[in-house]
Amino acid sequence: MEYRRMGKTGLQLSVLSFGSWVTFHKQINDNSADELMGIAYENGINFFDNAEVYASGESEKMMGRVLKAKNWDRTSYVLSSKAFFGWRGADNKPNQTGLSRKHLTEACNEALLRLQSDYLDLFFCHRPDKNTPIEEVVLTMNTLIQQGKILYWGTSEWSGVEIMEAHRVAQSYRLIGPSMEQPQYNLFERDKIEKDYLEVYKNVGLGTTIWSPLASGLLTGKYNNGIPEGSRLAEEGYEWLKEKSFVAEKLEKVKQLQTVAAELGVTLAALSIAWCINNPNVTTAILGATKKEQLTDNLKALDALALITPEVLTKMELIMQNKPVQAEY
Repeated sequence: MEYRRMGKTGLQLSVLSFGSWVTFHKQINDNSADELMGIAYENGINFFDNAEVYASGESEKMMGRVLKAKNWDRTSYVLSSKAFFGWRGADNKPNQTGLSRKHLTEACNEALLRLQSDYLDLFFCHRPDKNTPIEEVVLTMNTLIQQGKILYWGTSEWSGVEIMEAHRVAQSYRLIGPSMEQPQYNLFERDKIEKDYLEVYKNVGLGTTIWSPLASGLLTGKYNNGIPEGSRLAEEGYEWLKEKSFVAEKLEKVKQLQTVAAELGVTLAALSIAWCINNPNVTTAILGATKKEQLTDNLKALDALALITPEVLTKMELIMQNKPVQAEY
């Protein structure tokens, strides 16, 4: 396993990590979660990602039960949660969502209880909140760090401008600014990592814990001939994901990418994940497997990484035709 420092911090994250979005409680039970997290940990993965909204809090409860049963040394792994959406769904009342001091504080406390942990290594603002002053967000996160409830705070799906504003506020108040961002990044979603955050990397540093490196499974090739029963896109409540992902033009590119993977002797999934972590601005790619075989194959991205030469990258770019254009000043 390779480990990378998270932005300008001293924290080291495994370049592949394990997350629970969609899968925990929705697609797998405690036994499966125990097996998958065990395989991940044994292969050097040290970062496990979660959020209050995943399965309405049940995902964190499941991960908490597994971690308690495993009884791993708490100093050997990194644990995260994210706050913004709340976990009560349609029953959310005012102050049970967003980034107010009240919700961030209560969401942190609830996550600690569900995960059965004394502290969170990483705590993310799951989306920007236009209704809460950025000063309030930065001050609250700084307070949670001072209280020892979290060690680092970050953002998820924020723009580069919003992240820099948080840093400006933090510097003016002499507080701790965001250390990491969790954006979507894969062969189809590239703008934030490759364009929007360039000034952030350069000016303040930024760790990235990217999600959906396989574009919700599209980059495995399993949807080339339709949606298999039991797959993520077949799950009830995720129709929006299907509408966004299941597009003929994308599927045609997936088929061409599969040819490249075959030439290299790796699976398309392993190649697609390797392409993500080939970017030095990616600290870790979060895996979300539901089966042992999937996770084992995804871990082979570490081997596939060595096969990504400039020639292979060029071949992939010719297929994708979506490299972000950098602004000229």
